[in-house]
Amino acid sequence: MTRLVALLLLLATPVWAQPTAPAPRSGPAAARQAELDRLFEALQSAPDQGGGQMVEARIRALWGQAVSPAAALLLNRGLRNLRAEEAAEALEDFDAAIVLEPAAPDAWLARARAYARLGDRPAAARDLQQALLLEPRHFGALLQLSELQEEAGDLAGALRSLDAALALHPQMPGGTLRRRELARQVEGDAL
Repeated sequence: MTRLVALLLLLATPVWAQPTAPAPRSGPAAARQAELDRLFEALQSAPDQGGGQMVEARIRALWGQAVSPAAALLLNRGLRNLRAEEAAEALEDFDAAIVLEPAAPDAWLARARAYARLGDRPAAARDLQQALLLEPRHFGALLQLSELQEEAGDLAGALRSLDAALALHPQMPGGTLRRRELARQVEGDAL
């Protein structure tokens, strides 16, 4: 209970109130990066799944703030198209978002999902690699990579990617159960 209270206080404390070393850059991008660093520390020490989800939501919100309104509109429209099983239309939206915001890892992750739905695993893997180059701590991209590897039959690779995601987000919903199942499959294949 004390850890949850500490986590809530950490989330509620503004970035400027945190004692940190002087940042080499100033402005909103530097403040966002400092808050992300702090949130990733909090994510690793979240006491339970509820606390982890609260921190995850804040991280995702900060990632979302890093894109322009036009790119955010395209990403949202693309996600709606994916939910409507219109992967080709979603791909067009994500392509346009990447043109506007090539440094946005979420745009690359979203396009990877569209490529995966269309059955183009190599393109999906390339986009996931780009997302991870831009944000190596992107647990969502690591989870998507794990799923892609599992679909391709690379269970050991899927387990490694899932372990990397869980190292960043230990309270990821369903992560422990999925890890247990993947580990069982990998051990079974090794016999």
